[in-house]
Amino acid sequence: MDCKSCKELRSPRSVDFQTHQADMARMERSNKRLWVLCIVLALMLFASWVGIFVYESQYEVVEERTQTVTQSADGESTNRFIGGDYHGGTADDNNNL
Repeated sequence: MDCKSCKELRSPRSVDFQTHQADMARMERSNKRLWVLCIVLALMLFASWVGIFVYESQYEVVEERTQTVTQSADGESTNRFIGGDYHGGTADDNNNL
């Protein structure tokens, strides 16, 4: 195969003007629909943010009570903590934990 026939096979074919205009009109309609879709999605995103803020503003933040625990151990007590409030005790009292 020589270079001339290779270039002829690879060159793009020409398209008549009416076909090109029909394709461009179709693309313009598609682009317009995509812009409308983007605007609708942006409005929906904004509306969901507003909805979340309105929903969250309905509740009052209440601080739970805080508890300060100090603990000291001598020779007969244990420092085990399982959960809940710990009131201390000796090793004999905490053996059943």
